[in-house]
Amino acid sequence: MHNNRRGRLVVSLLVAGAFAVPALAQQPPASEPAPAPAAAPAPAAKKPPKHKPAAAAAEPATAMAGGVKPTLLGQYGDWGAYTASPGGKKICFAIAKPSTSETIPPDRPRNPSYMFISSRPADKVSNEMSIIIGYPFKPSSDATVAVGPTSFALYTQQDGAWIKNAAEEAHLLEAMRAAQSAVVKGTSAKGTRTADIFSLKGFGQALDRADQDCK
Repeated sequence: MHNNRRGRLVVSLLVAGAFAVPALAQQPPASEPAPAPAAAPAPAAKKPPKHKPAAAAAEPATAMAGGVKPTLLGQYGDWGAYTASPGGKKICFAIAKPSTSETIPPDRPRNPSYMFISSRPADKVSNEMSIIIGYPFKPSSDATVAVGPTSFALYTQQDGAWIKNAAEEAHLLEAMRAAQSAVVKGTSAKGTRTADIFSLKGFGQALDRADQDCK
């Protein structure tokens, strides 16, 4: 397993910075903050999957101040393709926010959530699916992403989630290319259940564009 903690944090900052670009701005942060990005994730109680994504969100201004503002490669439907080279290490990713979100109980505050697929050639990571959910997950809980009739388990840590079985990641991405939407469900540390529906319009094009730039 590669030690990619620093790379995952940089990706998280880039993702936050991407949403300072008007092409993808959809909603302001809510009042329930995500964990601070400076804190290192606590060790997981169970064995994590092969790859781990960034597990902390950050304010867009932090990403800009850190000199890692991402470059928009193209906007495709509801998905944007971005690239950046913090510290000389190239990162490419496709990203989107949910088209609709629900909470149970209703109208509970949370920060914006988003899904991104990232590649970090220097870390030998390619097309890693990650979710930043906008609240701290319930400790030791799993989340799910459903594409059509198929549901995939997600490993969670702080406000981040990624596919639990890395061997299923390619299958998930292929399913997303062919589907209209993906539904992410999780439970917050306060017991709030959420369902985020991500439109997959433009997903394949954005992912192909990001992949092209990171070859």
